[in-house]
Amino acid sequence: MAEPSSSAPPRETAVASSRPKESGGRHAWLIAAMIVTFMLVNYADKSVLGLAAVPIMDELGISNSTYGLISSSYALLFSLSGLIVSARISSRVLLFTMAVLWAVAQLPVLFVASVPALVAGRVLLGAAEGPAASMSMHALYKWFPADRRGLPSALQIGGAALGTLVAAPVVTGLITAFGWRSAFLVLTVVSLVWALVWWRVGHDGPYGETGTAVSAAGGRRLPYRSLLLNGTVLGSIAGAFGASWALSLSHAWLPAYLREELGMTPGEGATLISVISAFSLALLLSVPPLLDALRRRGVSDRRSTGVPQGVAVATAALAMTALPFVEAQGAHLVLLAVAFGGHAIVFPLHYMTASAVVPPLQRGAVFGIVAATGTLPGLIAPFVTGHLLDSAASESAGYSQAFLLTGAVMLACGLIALLTIRPERDARRLGLNTGRPGQGPRQPGAATGNPDADPRQPGAATGHPDADPRQPGPGSQADGSKPLAQ
Repeated sequence: MAEPSSSAPPRETAVASSRPKESGGRHAWLIAAMIVTFMLVNYADKSVLGLAAVPIMDELGISNSTYGLISSSYALLFSLSGLIVSARISSRVLLFTMAVLWAVAQLPVLFVASVPALVAGRVLLGAAEGPAASMSMHALYKWFPADRRGLPSALQIGGAALGTLVAAPVVTGLITAFGWRSAFLVLTVVSLVWALVWWRVGHDGPYGETGTAVSAAGGRRLPYRSLLLNGTVLGSIAGAFGASWALSLSHAWLPAYLREELGMTPGEGATLISVISAFSLALLLSVPPLLDALRRRGVSDRRSTGVPQGVAVATAALAMTALPFVEAQGAHLVLLAVAFGGHAIVFPLHYMTASAVVPPLQRGAVFGIVAATGTLPGLIAPFVTGHLLDSAASESAGYSQAFLLTGAVMLACGLIALLTIRPERDARRLGLNTGRPGQGPRQPGAATGNPDADPRQPGAATGHPDADPRQPGPGSQADGSKPLAQ
């Protein structure tokens, strides 16, 4: 009896193909819409403190350093919770629980307006939001195949941009009209409403689902040391680290900077923040789908998803570094948009590159680790910036120092991502497929002298430059199965 060839497609593809209507139809996009809304609420909850920073600091009489400490407390358990939450728990239960905790986290400050209450609420919120991005992306990936994840991934991250875009004017309007506490109350209600709707419609999809699909490595789990210490995962973490530093700075200090240094009213500041978010959203909706199309046309993952990450972070870094030296208002606003919005595409892309070198059964856990380490700037950047503002000769000098420090961190991270993200090379070293349609696991002799060579191309699997590895070789059948035993 003929045995299946080792080049048979992994069961993730086989299982998915058995449910084409469910996985690719309306419910998949309903899940995507719910997850976009999930991220929108996530970032609205996260950004409310920064939008209310000035009235809170004025009412409670706190310094920049104290406010920076309150803002940084959000990240105290953020990374840890992202590491300990297990992807084996149903996405339905995980995301429901997170949203309920977001609502609870907004309550302390409604009863007691004090620094301890603010810290307690931010610590709980950070713990509940730590796994949000990685687990919601993992839930989303269960509904879409590998070569169709660019747009859904961009939409998921786009929910974050939408959160800031919508939250900035709405929350600022609530604060101006009804006081800053009203914003916390409204977000409590919104989080609870989302949780109830998700409990009704959310459930796991067929791609990479635990118990229904096996890893691309033939069902075996790979050592986490090998998965986490390869260049692609490390480069993905570096890109996310640089982008997260700018994101943390914008959430904690950009609203205050616009009001105190640029002399904007709350409404004008909210409008500019919305414009920056709209720029990020435009990048998210246009660039990843274009890169998906390039992948389907045979462009390597390194060029289609790795290089853009490094370039995006480095470009935003240069804009950030230029901010202290450009005084012309128009040019300064353009630099703000690029510095705080130009890195947006890194967030969906770093999940895509990490996914390319991780078996589906281990994807959720690795996503959690990547997200936890990549978002550590949330613990550092707000507090460091507050300290710089209090210790500098003036607040203007403090902001200049903060922008230069942020630019240096981002530039270093962008270069690391640019140099180390090589999904094809690292996938072959781990014995995985590349996530391309129809591409099976690595075969003996598939490696070549070029670490980035695409094994689908002629000559990639043999020493002969004209050999096509997709054609049956000697001793094999045309359908790829092994010959019958003689």
